[in-house]
Amino acid sequence: MALASLYSMAPVDIFWLLAVTAAFVIVVRGAWVALYRVYFHPLANIPGPVLAGASYLYSFWYNLNRGRLYLQIQKIHEQYGPIVRISPNEIHLSDPENCDKIYHVGSRYGKNPAFYGAFGTEKATFTTPSPDIHRIKRSALNPFFSRKKVLDLEEIVQGKATTLINRMRRAFETTGYIDLHHGFRAISVDVITDYAFDHCYNFLEDDEFGVEFFNMIRDFGPAFWFFQQFPTVQSVALGTPFWLAKLTSGALTRMMRHHEGSRRQILRVKDSVDRGEKVSRTTIFHQLLSPDAAEGYVVPTVEELKDEAYILVAAAADTTGNALTIATYNAVTNPKIYQRLTAELKEAFPNPDMQMGFVALEKLPYLTGVVKEALRLSFGVVGRLPRVVPEPGAEFNGHHVPGGTVVSMSSWTMHHNEDLFPNAGIFDPERWSDPEKGKVLDRFLFSFGKGSRQCVGMPLAYCELYVTLGQVFRQFSNLQTPAKSYDELLYNDYFSSYHPEENNKFIFQLKG
Repeated sequence: MALASLYSMAPVDIFWLLAVTAAFVIVVRGAWVALYRVYFHPLANIPGPVLAGASYLYSFWYNLNRGRLYLQIQKIHEQYGPIVRISPNEIHLSDPENCDKIYHVGSRYGKNPAFYGAFGTEKATFTTPSPDIHRIKRSALNPFFSRKKVLDLEEIVQGKATTLINRMRRAFETTGYIDLHHGFRAISVDVITDYAFDHCYNFLEDDEFGVEFFNMIRDFGPAFWFFQQFPTVQSVALGTPFWLAKLTSGALTRMMRHHEGSRRQILRVKDSVDRGEKVSRTTIFHQLLSPDAAEGYVVPTVEELKDEAYILVAAAADTTGNALTIATYNAVTNPKIYQRLTAELKEAFPNPDMQMGFVALEKLPYLTGVVKEALRLSFGVVGRLPRVVPEPGAEFNGHHVPGGTVVSMSSWTMHHNEDLFPNAGIFDPERWSDPEKGKVLDRFLFSFGKGSRQCVGMPLAYCELYVTLGQVFRQFSNLQTPAKSYDELLYNDYFSSYHPEENNKFIFQLKG
C-alpha cells in the first residue's frame, strides 16, 4: 500500500520526501556522532569545553577568528587544568614536564598529517609525518645548518646586517625614520636565499624591503586553517590553472608565483649540477641533489625539492624577523635595558667599526638575555605543534590516551608559565643572568620546537639574532619608538605568527 502511494506521488513530491529524509538522517547521524564523542569516545574523560569534544568546528571557529585559538586554549587551561580536549581527537597540555616526553630526540610521536598537510608541501622534510622518513631527509639537511657551517658562512649574515645598518642611516638622514617590521624579515630572507641558492632575493635593497613577498605569505595564512578543515578544497585550489587564479584570488596567484620561483631556483642549481660545473660555494640544494647526501637517501625530484625550497624561505620570512623586532622594540622602549645593552657592547667592542663576530657576541651575558627574551616573547610558532601518540598510548597528568590521539603543546602557553617565568609578560633579560637557572629555563624555551623535529635552522637563526642586534645596538644608542599596547603586540596565528596589518609598523627614529 505504501509502495503504491509512493508510485502515485508526483516527481516533485518524491524529491522533497527524499530530501527531507536525507536531512533527517544527516541530523540524526550528526547528533549521534556528537553524543558519542562527548560521552563514549576514548577521550570523553579529558576535561574541556563540551563543544570542543563534540566538533572540530570549535577549533576551526577560533582559528578563523584571526588565528586566535592559542589564546582560547590558554583560557581553557586556566579553567580546566593542565590537560584539555580541544577537538574530538586532540588534547593540549600545559604542564612543561610533558614537553620532553613528546618532543625528545628519537621521539616516535609523528607529525599529525591532517595538520601539516594543509601546507600543501607534502614532500618537504618539515611536513613529513613519519619519524623514520624524516630522519633520512633531515640527515641530508643537517650538515648545512650545523654550527660549523654557520661559522664558515658567517660573512653572509654580517654583510646583510651591515646593509640594514646602512639603510637605517640613510633613512634617518632623509625621512628621519624607518619601519623595521619588514627590514628585519628582509635580513632573514636574504640570508637564507643566499645561503640556500647562492642567489639572494636582495630584499634589503628594495625600497619597501620586499613587502609584497611578506604580504603574500601573510595573506595566504587563513587558507591554512581552511584547508585543514576542508582538505578537498585544498586539492581544488592548488590545482587551479594560473589564468583562473589570476581572475579569482590575488593571494593564490602570488602563492603560485612563489612556488614557481622556488622551482626555477631548483632548476638553476640542477642544471649546474648536471653540467658538472664547478661552483665557488656549495649550496643546500647542491647537497640535496647528491645521492651521497645521507645513508638511505633518495635524490628528490624537482617538484619535491620545490617544496623544500618553499618551506625554507617561508620559514625564514617571519620567525627570526619577529624575534629581532621584539628584541629591538623592548630594548628601545625600556631605558634601563637599552643602557645596559649598549654599555656591554661598547665595552666589548670599543671601536664601533671593528668586526663583531658571532662567537664573541654570544659570550656577552646581557645580550644573550635580550636574545633569549626576544625568542620567548616572539614565540617562534605561537600556536600548537601537534603530534600523534604512538601505540600503545600514553599517560599525561593521570589520564591515559590511546595511540592515534593527537597531542600538542605550544610556545605561548609554555612561555607564559608563571612558575618558570615569573611576570611572564614582562621582557626581562635578567631572568637569564644566572647560568644555572638559565640552563633550566632553556629546557622550556620552545621557540624552535624540541627534539628531532626542532627547527633545522636554529644555529643560523641564533647567528642572525646576535649579529644583527649587536650591530644595531652598537651603532645606535639613541633610538626611540612609540610604545604599543598589549593587544597591539598580539599575533594572528597562521602557523607562522603575524602582527595584524593595522599593528605591524615598528617605526624607529633618532632622539632629538
